[in-house]
Amino acid sequence: MIAEKETAMIKLYRHPLSGHSHRVELFLSLIQQDHELVEVDLLTGEQKTTDFLKINPFGKVPVIADDSNEGVVIADSNAILVYLARRYAKNTWYPDDPDISAEIQKWLSIAAGDINNGPATARLVTVFGAAYDPEQAKTIAYGLFDVLEKHLTGRAWLADANPTIADVAAYAYIAHAPEGDVSLEPYPAVRTWLARIEALPGFIPMQKTAVALAA
Repeated sequence: MIAEKETAMIKLYRHPLSGHSHRVELFLSLIQQDHELVEVDLLTGEQKTTDFLKINPFGKVPVIADDSNEGVVIADSNAILVYLARRYAKNTWYPDDPDISAEIQKWLSIAAGDINNGPATARLVTVFGAAYDPEQAKTIAYGLFDVLEKHLTGRAWLADANPTIADVAAYAYIAHAPEGDVSLEPYPAVRTWLARIEALPGFIPMQKTAVALAA
């Protein structure tokens, strides 16, 4: 792990090729929240070491430790997004309106479901050699994108008239779907939505796989 800075309020334990980690890193940047990145080497199994399991017994990234809130530790990318939005973003990214918040929750569930089982899993196969069925993952991905294309036709964002944590949660694995041999070419509305996210002030990209593997 990299050295930890004493001045950082929030520590984000992450891996640069993890889309789940990128969700949190992106949101922290979008809301201009000071934070420190703590690298966890997934390729060597650092997430399963005794020291890391003390932070997250499930042995996964991302995890945040918020020193400004009595050192509270939160795991799971979507749970972290909800926490950060409620605590630091004054509900602008997760409005109190019950209709909007329910719509956001729906997309968070989709991020944990079809996005994870589709484009994210397809990418795990091609990039990391994970032992999943690539054709099943691609079938799920294309089914999801068919629905997403219709949903985004004529609207700017997933859950509201403004960007929300739903868009943040969905972004990384959809943007990097081509790394899993899943094409975005048939989906112009999806590609426009991705570009819209990338144009937000504070946007930061996830590290590209080819660059990382060549380094």
